[in-house]
Amino acid sequence: MRTTFFDDHDKNITGVAYKNIHIKKTIILYFADKGNTTITELCKELNLSVPKVTTLVLDLIADGLVKDFGKTGSTGGRRPNIYGLAPDSVFFLGVDVKYNHINIGLTDLRKKLIRISKGVPYDLQNSEASLKELCRLILNFIKETGVPKEKILGIGLNMSGRINYLTGYSYNFFHFNEEPLNKVIENELGLKTYLENDSRAMAYGEFNSGAVEDEKNVLFLNLDYGLGMGMMINKEIYYGKSGFSGELGHIPLFNNELICRCGKKGCLETEASGMAMVRMFKESISNGSSSSLKKGPNDEIQMEEIIDAANNDDVLCIELMEKIGYNLGRGIALLINIFNPELIILGGALATTGEYLHLPIKSALNKLSLSLANNDTQIRISSLGEDAGVIGACLLARKRLLEDTL
Repeated sequence: MRTTFFDDHDKNITGVAYKNIHIKKTIILYFADKGNTTITELCKELNLSVPKVTTLVLDLIADGLVKDFGKTGSTGGRRPNIYGLAPDSVFFLGVDVKYNHINIGLTDLRKKLIRISKGVPYDLQNSEASLKELCRLILNFIKETGVPKEKILGIGLNMSGRINYLTGYSYNFFHFNEEPLNKVIENELGLKTYLENDSRAMAYGEFNSGAVEDEKNVLFLNLDYGLGMGMMINKEIYYGKSGFSGELGHIPLFNNELICRCGKKGCLETEASGMAMVRMFKESISNGSSSSLKKGPNDEIQMEEIIDAANNDDVLCIELMEKIGYNLGRGIALLINIFNPELIILGGALATTGEYLHLPIKSALNKLSLSLANNDTQIRISSLGEDAGVIGACLLARKRLLEDTL
């Protein structure tokens, strides 16, 4: 297992041995994506000889990654053997970090979600203690699964904000070590760690296992306390020059005096996000509005409480959802006019509010986007919901471990 997946980073491995490792990774990816097959079919796919492919498959069997499932069910002639991934051979861990909880899950090589824990309480703070607590929760989950740690080949870890997945640095949270964050976590957990922006990971999960059908160019909008976006261009994640693409929430769209988290004024996030909705709720209560939530202007209020109240016919919360939805629609209209995408997927907590949010979005799009572009852009709700980030993190860890050629 270690030879197949890790030795290509050994500078002493070159030539045929190096090439064989990458062919093995291609075989694993083929089994993972296409399912079980014969040596003959693998030879056609890889354009390699039968002896060569047979030798590499036998190596993978010895590694415990591939299994011989016996003869095919064909009639006539000599029946070939079928090969595929060995059940429970290796796994990938996905961790989706939110502001007040984490979602964490485990997938196998075939992208099957084996176990998931959602809503695990966690207070995200930019401190050493918060980072230690995150690592503790991850280790607890691994222990609870009963899966041997050596069978987990990698961790995909999502966080909000500016993250450079190539260098492993996070610039919004836990940026207090000279060493990149992914290396810090690797040292704590003893497992290969891949860092990613949460919206991009959610986009990747949705693209590969969710609402996407045949579309190649897709925008995923993460509508939560903040606003994020993951872009899939020609089936690949688009990062931009510095790796910080998708900062939807910081489009300077409004002429207001509200200071955004980024330090600037007038950002879309100040008028069209979960944090904006919490602020608007408190302002409305201060101005005499009533709500079934029974909250005072100085009481703590969570975005999730407002969403639940709106879904239970609270008039004030419904009005706030409509206002947030229309403001969001203004930002989405810009995206349609600029990108003319095939599909926009709405995900995150705010996307769970149904027509209260979707109708004002559609109203804004009809008024503000170019009709020729708008007519060709579909809008769908995330089909993975809360699972999108975990699945995306697992799949990205799998992809990077198998396709990494650095």
